[in-house]
Amino acid sequence: MLELIKNGGWMMIPIILCSIAAMAIIGERFWYLQGKRIIPDDLVPRIWLLHRDRKLDEQAIRAIRQGSPLGRILAAGLLNRKHGREMMKTSVEEVGRHVAHDLERYLNALGSIASITPLLGLLGTVDGIIRVFSDIAVGGMADPSVLSAGISEALICTAAGLTVAIPSLFFHRYFERLVDDLVIRMEQEALRLIDIMQGDREDI
Repeated sequence: MLELIKNGGWMMIPIILCSIAAMAIIGERFWYLQGKRIIPDDLVPRIWLLHRDRKLDEQAIRAIRQGSPLGRILAAGLLNRKHGREMMKTSVEEVGRHVAHDLERYLNALGSIASITPLLGLLGTVDGIIRVFSDIAVGGMADPSVLSAGISEALICTAAGLTVAIPSLFFHRYFERLVDDLVIRMEQEALRLIDIMQGDREDI
């Protein structure tokens, strides 16, 4: 492995750094974007019980806000529950945009890594081929195996770039779809709570 990295040339350094960054982002997003962590199953029923028992005070709302991303959204609506349905909905939408932005954190960086690493690999390959032909121009082509070996080494960069780019692109698309699904589910939960709090719905 170390020999391959060495043969790939100096362009392997940014490719390796991109691979480390990609793995860190993927691991962090897998940990953060857990469904139960984002959308606790019992949150809306628990809020309804607090409301029914007249225990939905500022302290309870603060605990709800700090408990999960969905809690942040619902807490914004609860703070404005006395101002009517439209005000609750507006406040929920405003906070929801911030929460959605947090869910998408680092995904742009992961997408950039997926786009740039093949280019870095190609640049390293071109640089390697230029060096091979420069050596041939200086010393002549006495041994064809030298040319094939030099080109083989130059192509290591392209292979390394694609090795990083392909999984990065896959997980970038996967996390984008996961975030979209989570946002839709949070919207549904928020609308359900608004209906309950405004007396348009009784079931939980």
